[in-house]
Amino acid sequence: MTYLASRMSSVGASPTAAISDTLRRLAAEGKSVINLGEGELDFATPDHVCEAGIAAIRGGQTKYTAVSGTPALKEAIARKFARENDMAVPVSQIIAGAGAKQLIFNAFLATLDAGDEVLVPAPYWVSYPDMVSLAGGTPIIVPTGAETGWKLTPQALAGALGPRTKWVILNSPNNPTGAVYTAAEIQALGDVLADHTALIMADDIYEHMVHEVPFTAPATALPDLAERILTVNGVSKGYSMTGWRLGYATGPAWLISAMDILQSQNTSNPSTVSQAAAIAALDGDMSFVDGWRDSLRARRDRLVKAIGAIPGLATDVPPGAFYVFADCTGLIGTRRPDGTRIASDVDVAEYLVSDVHVGTVPGTAFGTPGYLRLAYAIDDVLLSEAIDRITAAVAKLEPASLVSS
Repeated sequence: MTYLASRMSSVGASPTAAISDTLRRLAAEGKSVINLGEGELDFATPDHVCEAGIAAIRGGQTKYTAVSGTPALKEAIARKFARENDMAVPVSQIIAGAGAKQLIFNAFLATLDAGDEVLVPAPYWVSYPDMVSLAGGTPIIVPTGAETGWKLTPQALAGALGPRTKWVILNSPNNPTGAVYTAAEIQALGDVLADHTALIMADDIYEHMVHEVPFTAPATALPDLAERILTVNGVSKGYSMTGWRLGYATGPAWLISAMDILQSQNTSNPSTVSQAAAIAALDGDMSFVDGWRDSLRARRDRLVKAIGAIPGLATDVPPGAFYVFADCTGLIGTRRPDGTRIASDVDVAEYLVSDVHVGTVPGTAFGTPGYLRLAYAIDDVLLSEAIDRITAAVAKLEPASLVSS
Protein backbone atom coordinates (compact mmCIF):
# COMPACT_ATOMS: atom_id res chain seq x y z
CA MET A 1 0.00 0.00 0.00
CA THR A 2 1.18 3.52 -0.83
CA TYR A 3 0.27 5.90 1.94
CA LEU A 4 1.05 9.23 0.31
CA ALA A 5 -1.45 10.63 -2.17
CA SER A 6 -0.31 10.75 -5.79
CA ARG A 7 -0.58 14.56 -5.77
CA MET A 8 2.47 14.70 -3.51
CA SER A 9 4.67 13.44 -6.33
CA SER A 10 4.09 16.66 -8.29
CA VAL A 11 5.21 19.13 -5.60
CA GLY A 12 8.18 19.79 -3.38
CA ALA A 13 8.98 21.94 -0.39
CA SER A 14 9.27 25.67 -0.96
CA PRO A 15 12.82 26.42 -2.22
CA THR A 16 12.95 29.66 -0.25
CA ALA A 17 12.00 27.82 2.93
CA ALA A 18 14.64 25.19 2.19
CA ILE A 19 17.35 27.86 1.89
CA SER A 20 16.27 29.34 5.22
CA ASP A 21 16.30 25.90 6.86
CA THR A 22 19.86 25.29 5.62
CA LEU A 23 21.03 28.61 7.01
CA ARG A 24 19.33 27.95 10.35
CA ARG A 25 21.19 24.63 10.53
CA LEU A 26 24.51 26.33 9.80
CA ALA A 27 23.75 29.00 12.41
CA ALA A 28 23.00 26.28 14.96
CA GLU A 29 26.44 24.87 14.18
CA GLY A 30 27.97 28.21 15.12
CA LYS A 31 28.49 29.54 11.59
CA SER A 32 27.99 33.23 10.77
CA VAL A 33 25.21 33.19 8.17
CA ILE A 34 23.50 35.91 6.15
CA ASN A 35 20.17 35.16 4.51
CA LEU A 36 19.47 37.03 1.27
CA GLY A 37 16.97 34.35 0.33
CA GLU A 38 13.98 35.18 2.50
CA GLY A 39 11.20 37.56 1.49
CA GLU A 40 10.88 39.38 4.77
CA LEU A 41 11.53 42.97 5.83
CA ASP A 42 13.96 43.49 8.68
CA PHE A 43 11.89 46.40 10.03
CA ALA A 44 9.84 45.82 13.18
CA THR A 45 6.07 45.77 12.98
CA PRO A 46 4.95 49.38 13.73
CA ASP A 47 4.34 50.06 17.41
CA HIS A 48 0.71 51.09 17.02
CA VAL A 49 -0.03 47.80 15.28
CA CYS A 50 1.65 45.77 18.02
CA GLU A 51 -0.22 47.72 20.68
CA ALA A 52 -3.54 46.94 18.97
CA GLY A 53 -2.70 43.24 19.07
CA ILE A 54 -1.75 43.42 22.75
CA ALA A 55 -4.93 45.35 23.55
CA ALA A 56 -6.97 42.71 21.76
CA ILE A 57 -5.46 39.98 23.93
CA ARG A 58 -6.04 41.93 27.11
CA GLY A 59 -9.55 42.77 25.97
CA GLY A 60 -10.45 39.12 25.56
CA GLN A 61 -10.45 39.05 21.75
CA THR A 62 -9.12 35.51 21.72
CA LYS A 63 -12.13 33.52 20.53
CA TYR A 64 -13.46 32.39 17.17
CA THR A 65 -14.72 34.98 14.72
CA ALA A 66 -16.65 34.60 11.49
CA VAL A 67 -14.65 32.43 9.08
CA SER A 68 -14.00 35.30 6.66
CA GLY A 69 -13.03 37.78 9.38
CA THR A 70 -14.71 40.21 11.73
CA PRO A 71 -17.02 42.88 10.33
CA ALA A 72 -14.62 45.50 11.72
CA LEU A 73 -11.69 44.04 9.80
CA LYS A 74 -13.61 43.72 6.56
CA GLU A 75 -14.81 47.31 6.89
CA ALA A 76 -11.19 48.42 7.36
CA ILE A 77 -10.19 46.44 4.25
CA ALA A 78 -13.02 48.06 2.28
CA ARG A 79 -11.82 51.49 3.42
CA LYS A 80 -8.30 50.61 2.33
CA PHE A 81 -9.44 49.60 -1.15
CA ALA A 82 -11.47 52.79 -1.51
CA ARG A 83 -8.73 55.07 -0.19
CA GLU A 84 -5.69 53.57 -1.89
CA ASN A 85 -7.05 51.83 -4.99
CA ASP A 86 -10.25 53.70 -5.87
CA MET A 87 -12.17 50.41 -5.55
CA ALA A 88 -15.70 50.36 -4.09
CA VAL A 89 -15.88 46.93 -2.49
CA PRO A 90 -18.82 45.64 -0.42
CA VAL A 91 -17.78 43.82 2.76
CA SER A 92 -19.75 40.80 1.55
CA GLN A 93 -17.10 40.37 -1.16
CA ILE A 94 -14.12 40.46 1.20
CA ILE A 95 -12.44 37.54 2.93
CA ALA A 96 -9.50 37.46 5.33
CA GLY A 97 -7.30 34.40 5.74
CA ALA A 98 -4.13 33.12 7.34
CA GLY A 99 -1.92 34.98 4.89
CA ALA A 100 -2.35 35.84 1.22
CA LYS A 101 -0.86 32.43 0.41
CA GLN A 102 -3.84 30.60 1.88
CA LEU A 103 -6.29 32.72 -0.07
CA ILE A 104 -4.52 32.09 -3.38
CA PHE A 105 -4.50 28.36 -2.72
CA ASN A 106 -8.17 28.35 -1.72
CA ALA A 107 -9.10 30.27 -4.88
CA PHE A 108 -7.38 27.65 -7.02
CA LEU A 109 -8.90 24.80 -5.03
CA ALA A 110 -12.35 26.29 -5.44
CA THR A 111 -12.11 26.70 -9.21
CA LEU A 112 -9.74 24.22 -10.82
CA ASP A 113 -10.69 20.85 -12.26
CA ALA A 114 -8.44 18.36 -14.01
CA GLY A 115 -7.37 19.82 -17.33
CA ASP A 116 -7.95 23.44 -16.35
CA GLU A 117 -4.95 25.63 -17.09
CA VAL A 118 -3.40 28.55 -15.23
CA LEU A 119 -1.06 30.91 -17.07
CA VAL A 120 1.94 31.62 -14.86
CA PRO A 121 4.33 34.28 -16.19
CA ALA A 122 7.94 33.39 -15.38
CA PRO A 123 9.87 34.36 -13.35
CA TYR A 124 7.15 33.51 -10.84
CA TRP A 125 6.74 33.24 -7.10
CA VAL A 126 7.86 29.72 -6.30
CA SER A 127 4.51 28.53 -4.92
CA TYR A 128 2.22 29.35 -7.87
CA PRO A 129 2.84 26.22 -10.01
CA ASP A 130 2.75 23.83 -7.07
CA MET A 131 -0.48 25.32 -5.73
CA VAL A 132 -2.07 24.97 -9.16
CA SER A 133 -0.95 21.34 -9.36
CA LEU A 134 -2.17 20.54 -5.86
CA ALA A 135 -5.56 21.99 -6.75
CA GLY A 136 -5.79 19.69 -9.76
CA GLY A 137 -4.97 22.19 -12.49
CA THR A 138 -2.14 22.47 -14.98
CA PRO A 139 0.33 25.36 -14.72
CA ILE A 140 1.26 26.80 -18.11
CA ILE A 141 4.53 28.68 -17.79
CA VAL A 142 4.77 31.79 -19.98
CA PRO A 143 8.38 33.03 -20.11
CA THR A 144 9.19 36.73 -19.91
CA GLY A 145 12.60 38.33 -20.30
CA ALA A 146 14.76 41.23 -19.28
CA GLU A 147 14.11 42.80 -22.67
CA THR A 148 10.45 43.37 -21.70
CA GLY A 149 11.28 44.38 -18.14
CA TRP A 150 10.29 40.88 -16.97
CA LYS A 151 6.65 41.63 -17.81
CA LEU A 152 4.02 39.66 -19.69
CA THR A 153 3.27 41.23 -23.07
CA PRO A 154 -0.11 41.22 -24.83
CA GLN A 155 1.43 39.12 -27.62
CA ALA A 156 2.74 36.49 -25.23
CA LEU A 157 -0.57 36.43 -23.38
CA ALA A 158 -2.60 36.01 -26.57
CA GLY A 159 -0.33 33.19 -27.68
CA ALA A 160 -0.69 31.30 -24.39
CA LEU A 161 -4.45 31.62 -23.88
CA GLY A 162 -6.42 28.52 -24.72
CA PRO A 163 -9.89 27.04 -24.31
CA ARG A 164 -8.95 25.51 -20.93
CA THR A 165 -7.33 28.66 -19.48
CA LYS A 166 -9.10 29.25 -16.16
CA TRP A 167 -6.75 31.81 -14.59
CA VAL A 168 -4.05 34.30 -15.54
CA ILE A 169 -1.72 35.37 -12.74
CA LEU A 170 -0.53 38.97 -12.54
CA ASN A 171 1.96 39.67 -9.75
CA SER A 172 3.00 43.34 -9.54
CA PRO A 173 5.35 44.36 -8.03
CA ASN A 174 6.80 41.02 -8.97
CA ASN A 175 8.57 38.46 -6.87
CA PRO A 176 11.40 37.74 -7.81
CA THR A 177 12.20 40.45 -10.38
CA GLY A 178 10.73 43.60 -8.82
CA ALA A 179 8.95 44.39 -12.10
CA VAL A 180 6.00 46.80 -11.82
CA TYR A 181 3.25 46.96 -14.45
CA THR A 182 2.05 50.42 -15.47
CA ALA A 183 -1.66 51.15 -15.83
CA ALA A 184 -1.25 51.19 -19.62
CA GLU A 185 0.48 47.80 -19.61
CA ILE A 186 -2.30 46.28 -17.50
CA GLN A 187 -4.94 47.77 -19.78
CA ALA A 188 -3.19 46.30 -22.83
CA LEU A 189 -3.35 42.87 -21.20
CA GLY A 190 -6.99 43.53 -20.35
CA ASP A 191 -7.74 44.18 -24.02
CA VAL A 192 -6.54 40.65 -24.78
CA LEU A 193 -8.46 39.12 -21.88
CA ALA A 194 -11.70 40.95 -22.74
CA ASP A 195 -12.45 38.39 -25.43
CA HIS A 196 -11.66 35.43 -23.16
CA THR A 197 -13.35 33.97 -20.09
CA ALA A 198 -10.24 33.57 -17.95
CA LEU A 199 -10.18 34.79 -14.38
CA ILE A 200 -7.39 37.14 -13.27
CA MET A 201 -5.40 36.50 -10.10
CA ALA A 202 -4.00 39.89 -9.06
CA ASP A 203 -1.35 39.29 -6.41
CA ASP A 204 -0.73 42.80 -5.04
CA ILE A 205 1.14 41.82 -1.87
CA TYR A 206 4.13 44.12 -2.62
CA GLU A 207 1.87 47.11 -3.35
CA HIS A 208 3.65 49.51 -1.01
CA MET A 209 7.15 48.48 -2.06
CA VAL A 210 7.51 50.62 -5.21
CA HIS A 211 10.11 53.16 -6.19
CA GLU A 212 10.31 54.75 -9.65
CA VAL A 213 7.02 53.37 -10.99
CA PRO A 214 3.68 53.95 -9.17
CA PHE A 215 1.55 50.96 -8.26
CA THR A 216 -1.67 50.28 -10.13
CA ALA A 217 -4.05 47.51 -9.06
CA PRO A 218 -5.36 45.43 -11.98
CA ALA A 219 -8.88 45.82 -10.57
CA THR A 220 -8.45 49.60 -10.76
CA ALA A 221 -7.08 49.57 -14.30
CA LEU A 222 -9.65 47.07 -15.59
CA PRO A 223 -13.05 48.06 -14.13
CA ASP A 224 -14.91 46.27 -16.97
CA LEU A 225 -13.30 42.99 -15.91
CA ALA A 226 -13.87 43.49 -12.17
CA GLU A 227 -16.19 40.47 -11.92
CA ARG A 228 -13.35 38.25 -13.13
CA ILE A 229 -10.58 39.63 -10.91
CA LEU A 230 -9.55 38.27 -7.52
CA THR A 231 -7.40 40.90 -5.78
CA VAL A 232 -5.16 39.35 -3.14
CA ASN A 233 -3.21 41.41 -0.64
CA GLY A 234 -2.19 41.35 3.00
CA VAL A 235 -0.23 43.01 5.77
CA SER A 236 2.89 40.83 5.58
CA LYS A 237 5.06 42.97 3.32
CA GLY A 238 3.78 46.54 3.55
CA TYR A 239 3.57 46.49 7.37
CA SER A 240 6.34 43.96 8.15
CA MET A 241 3.84 41.52 9.65
CA THR A 242 4.88 38.21 8.07
CA GLY A 243 4.48 36.27 11.31
CA TRP A 244 1.01 37.66 12.01
CA ARG A 245 -0.33 35.61 9.06
CA LEU A 246 -3.11 37.89 7.86
CA GLY A 247 -4.06 38.22 4.21
CA TYR A 248 -7.21 39.45 2.52
CA ALA A 249 -8.91 39.26 -0.85
CA THR A 250 -11.83 40.66 -2.78
CA GLY A 251 -13.50 39.38 -5.90
CA PRO A 252 -16.78 38.20 -7.35
CA ALA A 253 -19.34 37.16 -4.74
CA TRP A 254 -19.58 33.56 -5.98
CA LEU A 255 -15.82 33.07 -5.60
CA ILE A 256 -15.54 34.70 -2.18
CA SER A 257 -18.42 32.51 -1.00
CA ALA A 258 -16.68 29.36 -2.25
CA MET A 259 -13.40 30.37 -0.59
CA ASP A 260 -15.31 31.01 2.66
CA ILE A 261 -16.72 27.47 2.52
CA LEU A 262 -13.30 25.96 1.93
CA GLN A 263 -11.75 27.98 4.73
CA SER A 264 -14.50 26.86 7.10
CA GLN A 265 -13.35 23.29 6.53
CA ASN A 266 -9.61 23.79 6.94
CA THR A 267 -8.54 26.67 9.20
CA SER A 268 -11.69 28.59 10.05
CA ASN A 269 -11.01 32.25 10.88
CA PRO A 270 -7.54 33.83 10.75
CA SER A 271 -6.01 34.68 14.12
CA THR A 272 -8.39 36.91 16.04
CA VAL A 273 -5.51 38.88 17.53
CA SER A 274 -3.96 39.38 14.09
CA GLN A 275 -7.27 40.67 12.79
CA ALA A 276 -7.33 43.38 15.46
CA ALA A 277 -3.74 44.32 14.66
CA ALA A 278 -4.53 44.43 10.93
CA ILE A 279 -7.33 46.94 11.53
CA ALA A 280 -4.82 49.24 13.21
CA ALA A 281 -2.41 48.73 10.32
CA LEU A 282 -4.95 49.44 7.59
CA ASP A 283 -6.57 52.41 9.31
CA GLY A 284 -3.47 53.85 10.94
CA ASP A 285 -0.81 56.37 10.02
CA MET A 286 1.36 55.08 7.17
CA SER A 287 4.02 57.79 7.19
CA PHE A 288 6.56 55.15 8.28
CA VAL A 289 6.37 53.58 4.82
CA ASP A 290 8.19 56.52 3.24
CA GLY A 291 11.16 55.97 5.53
CA TRP A 292 11.12 52.25 4.83
CA ARG A 293 11.08 52.86 1.08
CA ASP A 294 13.98 55.32 1.36
CA SER A 295 16.02 52.69 3.22
CA LEU A 296 15.10 49.96 0.76
CA ARG A 297 15.93 52.11 -2.25
CA ALA A 298 19.36 52.94 -0.79
CA ARG A 299 20.01 49.26 -0.12
CA ARG A 300 18.84 48.33 -3.60
CA ASP A 301 21.14 50.86 -5.23
CA ARG A 302 24.08 49.67 -3.13
CA LEU A 303 23.46 46.04 -4.08
CA VAL A 304 22.93 46.81 -7.77
CA LYS A 305 26.19 48.79 -7.88
CA ALA A 306 28.05 45.99 -6.09
CA ILE A 307 26.72 43.31 -8.43
CA GLY A 308 27.80 45.38 -11.42
CA ALA A 309 31.36 45.31 -10.06
CA ILE A 310 31.49 41.52 -9.57
CA PRO A 311 32.76 39.66 -12.66
CA GLY A 312 30.20 37.12 -13.86
CA LEU A 313 27.19 38.85 -12.30
CA ALA A 314 24.89 41.49 -13.79
CA THR A 315 21.52 43.05 -13.06
CA ASP A 316 19.13 45.79 -14.02
CA VAL A 317 17.52 48.15 -11.47
CA PRO A 318 14.27 46.66 -10.13
CA PRO A 319 11.57 49.32 -9.54
CA GLY A 320 9.58 47.40 -6.93
CA ALA A 321 9.50 44.75 -4.18
CA PHE A 322 12.83 44.23 -2.36
CA TYR A 323 14.73 41.81 -4.55
CA VAL A 324 17.48 41.97 -7.14
CA PHE A 325 17.24 39.30 -9.84
CA ALA A 326 20.86 38.95 -10.88
CA ASP A 327 22.13 37.23 -14.02
CA CYS A 328 24.75 34.68 -12.95
CA THR A 329 25.34 32.96 -16.30
CA GLY A 330 28.81 34.48 -16.34
CA LEU A 331 29.76 32.15 -13.48
CA ILE A 332 28.52 28.98 -15.12
CA GLY A 333 31.46 26.89 -16.29
CA THR A 334 33.82 28.18 -13.63
CA ARG A 335 35.40 25.93 -11.02
CA ARG A 336 35.30 26.16 -7.26
CA PRO A 337 38.55 26.07 -5.26
CA ASP A 338 38.02 22.33 -4.69
CA GLY A 339 37.87 21.77 -8.46
CA THR A 340 34.11 21.24 -8.66
CA ARG A 341 32.62 22.71 -11.84
CA ILE A 342 29.72 25.13 -11.47
CA ALA A 343 27.16 24.00 -14.03
CA SER A 344 24.03 25.93 -13.11
CA ASP A 345 22.50 28.71 -11.06
CA VAL A 346 21.67 26.08 -8.44
CA ASP A 347 25.39 25.33 -8.16
CA VAL A 348 26.15 29.04 -7.78
CA ALA A 349 23.65 29.37 -4.93
CA GLU A 350 24.98 26.22 -3.25
CA TYR A 351 28.54 27.50 -3.53
CA LEU A 352 27.68 30.80 -1.87
CA VAL A 353 25.99 28.96 1.00
CA SER A 354 28.79 26.45 1.53
CA ASP A 355 31.75 28.80 0.96
CA VAL A 356 30.67 32.06 2.59
CA HIS A 357 27.34 31.12 4.25
CA VAL A 358 25.26 33.60 2.24
CA GLY A 359 21.83 32.39 1.18
CA THR A 360 20.35 33.30 -2.19
CA VAL A 361 17.65 31.59 -4.26
CA PRO A 362 18.50 30.22 -7.72
CA GLY A 363 16.42 31.43 -10.64
CA THR A 364 15.52 27.83 -11.43
CA ALA A 365 13.17 27.94 -8.44
CA PHE A 366 11.32 30.80 -10.18
CA GLY A 367 11.19 29.09 -13.56
CA THR A 368 14.08 31.11 -14.99
CA PRO A 369 17.49 29.38 -14.80
CA GLY A 370 20.67 31.42 -14.88
CA TYR A 371 19.74 33.93 -12.20
CA LEU A 372 19.89 34.49 -8.46
CA ARG A 373 17.33 36.28 -6.33
CA LEU A 374 18.92 38.39 -3.62
CA ALA A 375 16.67 40.01 -1.02
CA TYR A 376 18.05 43.33 0.18
CA ALA A 377 15.55 43.88 3.02
CA ILE A 378 18.18 43.22 5.67
CA ASP A 379 20.21 45.34 8.06
CA ASP A 380 22.66 47.69 6.30
CA VAL A 381 25.69 46.23 8.06
CA LEU A 382 24.67 42.68 7.14
CA LEU A 383 24.02 43.69 3.54
CA SER A 384 27.50 45.20 3.27
CA GLU A 385 28.99 42.06 4.79
CA ALA A 386 27.03 39.86 2.38
CA ILE A 387 28.31 41.89 -0.57
CA ASP A 388 31.89 41.50 0.69
CA ARG A 389 31.45 37.76 1.13
CA ILE A 390 29.93 37.25 -2.33
CA THR A 391 32.70 39.33 -3.90
CA ALA A 392 35.35 37.24 -2.13
CA ALA A 393 33.68 33.95 -3.04
CA VAL A 394 33.42 34.82 -6.73
CA ALA A 395 37.05 35.98 -6.77
CA LYS A 396 38.09 32.46 -5.78
CA LEU A 397 36.41 30.86 -8.81
CA GLU A 398 38.62 29.75 -11.68
CA PRO A 399 37.33 31.50 -14.83
CA ALA A 400 35.64 29.34 -17.44
CA SER A 401 38.25 30.38 -20.02
CA LEU A 402 40.90 28.65 -17.89
CA VAL A 403 38.88 25.52 -17.22
CA SER A 404 39.84 22.63 -19.46
CA SER A 405 36.96 20.67 -20.96
